[in-house]
Amino acid sequence: MLAAFSVVFWAFFVLSLPPLFAIALIVYLLTAPFDRRRLALHLWSCAWGTFYLVVSPIWRVRVTGRERLPWRGPAVLVANHLSMLDILVLYALFRPFKWVAKAELFRVPFVGWNMWINDYVGLRRGDRESIRKMMEHCRAHLARGTPVLLFPEGTRSRDGHLQAFKDGAFRLAVEANVPVIPIVVMGTAEVLPKNGFMLRKRMDARVQVLEPLHPSAYGSVDALREASRAAIAAALPEANRPLSRPAPAGAAGGERPAADAR
Repeated sequence: MLAAFSVVFWAFFVLSLPPLFAIALIVYLLTAPFDRRRLALHLWSCAWGTFYLVVSPIWRVRVTGRERLPWRGPAVLVANHLSMLDILVLYALFRPFKWVAKAELFRVPFVGWNMWINDYVGLRRGDRESIRKMMEHCRAHLARGTPVLLFPEGTRSRDGHLQAFKDGAFRLAVEANVPVIPIVVMGTAEVLPKNGFMLRKRMDARVQVLEPLHPSAYGSVDALREASRAAIAAALPEANRPLSRPAPAGAAGGERPAADAR
């Protein structure tokens, strides 16, 4: 049954992209002159993403703590990354933010075009110049009062366990003196693991927004990073918690650890 559902879902997903992107383009053209942050377009994108969750008979997502996310005002949002489906369930937050995503996604028809007109942030992993531009792009969004959302593990977890965090998101928060808001994603890894597109089980996903962490309460980027990771780890089910304490992520030096992407 799940194999059949996978085929039907991906076929429906592909066929639905052109009309849903057409609506996004209309929203963008109508609102761009006065909506500098592209809030209306992002909220449509949230509706677009959660549409697939709503129409699926075997998927469910519950969000708690949404009120901790600002409608206006800068913040750095950090979430653990278990599956490609995290993108859909995080859209269920229905709050303003700009994703940091790998640059290859911006070339995907309709999906990438929507990311581009939303002014989401692209990144090529391992490319120092791309990392520098990503950091500058995020700083510009924060300066305009728009939160940015990063996956500080840098990529999806291969085994479902929380990985070490990179420094980039926390360096942004310290520089801009804005809160870090940890977000916990649960229940997506078993449905669509990192490798493959075959859906493996029903989904009962949860998104939990934790209490903000303010840089002023921590003495360094490292301390803020580890506090954020500890908060997420404590809220995760045992199966997704870290296997062991990782080496400090900032050891690479410079801005290279900022490669926070899917």
